[in-house]
Amino acid sequence: MEIEPEHLRKWRLILGGNQNEGTGFSLDDADLKVDRTLEALYDSDRTGGLGASSPNVSRWLGDIRTFFPSSVVQVMQQDALKRLNLTQMLFEKEMLENVEPDVHLVATLMTLSRVIPDKTKDTARQVVRKVVDQLIKKLAEPTRQAITGSLNRSARNTRPRHNEINWGATILKNLKHYQPEYQTIIPETRIGYGRKRSSLKDVILCLDQSGSMGSSVVYSGIFGSVMASIPAIKTKMVVFDTAVADLTEELTDPVELLFGVQLGGGTDINAALTYCQQIAPRPADTVLVLITDLYEGGNVAEMRRRAVELVAAGVQLVVLLALSDDGSPSYDHGNAQFLADMGVPVFACTPDKFPDLMAAALTKQDIGMWAAREDLIIKK
Repeated sequence: MEIEPEHLRKWRLILGGNQNEGTGFSLDDADLKVDRTLEALYDSDRTGGLGASSPNVSRWLGDIRTFFPSSVVQVMQQDALKRLNLTQMLFEKEMLENVEPDVHLVATLMTLSRVIPDKTKDTARQVVRKVVDQLIKKLAEPTRQAITGSLNRSARNTRPRHNEINWGATILKNLKHYQPEYQTIIPETRIGYGRKRSSLKDVILCLDQSGSMGSSVVYSGIFGSVMASIPAIKTKMVVFDTAVADLTEELTDPVELLFGVQLGGGTDINAALTYCQQIAPRPADTVLVLITDLYEGGNVAEMRRRAVELVAAGVQLVVLLALSDDGSPSYDHGNAQFLADMGVPVFACTPDKFPDLMAAALTKQDIGMWAAREDLIIKK
């Protein structure tokens, strides 16, 4: 059976043209350039790859953007970082200017933020800002709509405080209770404005900044920044490794917030929960989203005890094993089971589902049922 030339061409590019590839197909000049680009990465042990030369790497970054679509470019960049140990390329301004930015690259830059040379930091920030702007454009409006919509619905209540009463709506609702002899209305049903308080709910995003959580930290920073702009909720951002840092003040600038995160190091979830307990003055009105793989490097018994105290005080605790599109995360099954047994929802969430998750949590819906409806695998 005769093989189509296009099939031979594809196999020739896949196999790389070494002496055993067997297609016998000759590439034209354009395909030879593509072949050399692939060879530099995937046959690096045979050809010497890209080498340590900055011009070579910069040229290669430009080539792959010419020959391949953006989604493929991002995969090849990640492969280059892993296979060829090209982390050093991110220290060069010329390299960063040619890189196709994505969430994983931002996570890498966050990891390297303390060692990136001063001459490159401005360019690195530009790369991060490009990704942040893209994500905010994509995620901000769905987040605001989901959260404000759910809070507006829950704000209309029949047990408002005196300074929260909506007198116009209350009078209309109770016209049938008008008493002619007293020339007044008995307000049997009172309708209130929940949002007349400084905030309806407190939200604490508590992020594990160990190296494996890179993409989750990026998305969390974006969502934290968006939620901080919603008046009806008060959002706080806490990150931790073996120490705890409160980055709430940085929520107005998500780029600076992300550069304030230092990925890597150990993990002390107990210390983080202890701090969150201290900054939750209204536990019954607080949603604590703990984003971690639950690998505790500190005191496991104390961490579990702290979680029990938070839930007993009325805090709505939600544990996300990941907030990313990276697939099933690795996590500590023992700690996940302990939390699940005490009724805390434990699961991984994708960024597109997070706005609705927060809307459900803020209105005290059953998060386990919500996750099941969304086909998210929840720990039981």
